[in-house]
Amino acid sequence: METIFGLSTLFGKSGVAVIRISGEKAAKVLGELGIACPQPRMAQFAKLRHQNEIIDEALVLYFAAPASFTGEEVVELHTHGSRAVISKLFEIFSKLDYLRMAEAGEFSRRAFLNGKMDLMEAEGLADLIDAETTAQHKQAMRQMQGQLGKVYDEWRASLVKLLARVEAYIDFPDEDLPQELLDQIIEKITTLKTDISRHLNDGKVGEKIREGLYAVILGAPNVGKSSLLNFLAKRDAAIVSDIAGTTRDVVEVQLEIAGLPVTFADTAGIRDASDAIESEGIRRALARAENADIKIVMYSAGEELSSDIKNLIDENTILLCNKIDQNPHEDISVYSYIPISIKSGEGLNSLLEKLSETISQKYSVTESPIITRARHRQALEEALRSLDSYDANKPIELMGEDLRYAAVSLGRITGKIDVEELLDEIFFSFCIGK
Repeated sequence: METIFGLSTLFGKSGVAVIRISGEKAAKVLGELGIACPQPRMAQFAKLRHQNEIIDEALVLYFAAPASFTGEEVVELHTHGSRAVISKLFEIFSKLDYLRMAEAGEFSRRAFLNGKMDLMEAEGLADLIDAETTAQHKQAMRQMQGQLGKVYDEWRASLVKLLARVEAYIDFPDEDLPQELLDQIIEKITTLKTDISRHLNDGKVGEKIREGLYAVILGAPNVGKSSLLNFLAKRDAAIVSDIAGTTRDVVEVQLEIAGLPVTFADTAGIRDASDAIESEGIRRALARAENADIKIVMYSAGEELSSDIKNLIDENTILLCNKIDQNPHEDISVYSYIPISIKSGEGLNSLLEKLSETISQKYSVTESPIITRARHRQALEEALRSLDSYDANKPIELMGEDLRYAAVSLGRITGKIDVEELLDEIFFSFCIGK
């Protein structure tokens, strides 16, 4: 493979920048900078020179293959985080015919190709880099450490063993599969189907943790939706006015609640629209409500809930009665609600506690590994469909295909699709060909 280089830290002013070089000629690059290659895994302080010019003073590290991040020879230059220093070094590197700039994700791609990590661990690394909240960090670390991949590998290994037994009989058409083996296969498939189905029935918690939740603030005009958004954001994110219909479009802010990223959206007041623009705003509000993880529905004390507002209330709704400092509020026996006053601050702590409690109960990181990406879910659903298609009354070749498709679907999640593994299982377990 070509030797590549790239910046492993953000480009910009900083105390330290890390430039990574990977490939069989990584150590040769150091000669271009006037320094000898240090001992593996020993940091060396050096002056980086080029054409008698000192570019920077840096720490230099060398990692011999395969004991490196990519599995190749790797050099890291820990320079000062100066735009000028980085640009100068990149200018030098770009003129070397044996070196080129790395493409996006290419270091991690090489690590996968060289067996340093599987696909799920690579995705976990990407999620860790992008993590902004404690829950995202915790989930990403678990995936990067292989906890979720281990589950899928165990399921796949079970299928490979079953498939190997079936394949062993395909070459012997005169022999039927023993009933004992058929019973073992059915029992194992039933167990796998139960485990995969239970794993899929997770409410997409892992994907929500990774991508964040969406909470929509809904209600009639002038019930305090924009004021609530400003309170949550702790800034004037939305315009507040006594004039009904001020909010026409959706205004969003992102916050961290219970360790999770939550996007709160202020929407247009729900009522009979007075013009086409307001009508579009209401349509957008209702559309966001349909896909929201949490709906915060508001109404004013002393006013009745309209049928349009009542239709928005479901099991994902937190109902707020605002302006309790201005008007008396009567208990609405059909619904559970939180009385608040955004103006005086009464009840707002109860609202924050309710939000935190709701999110923690539904979307907390569990001890059991959970699905984190739609790609994983799709592959698991395909595997389950293949197992559902398995029928002991089918020709043996078709029975084998059902097991094979299920194993391949699981293998696509971690990137382990290996024909040699199946051959090993056949030859070493059954000693065919002796």
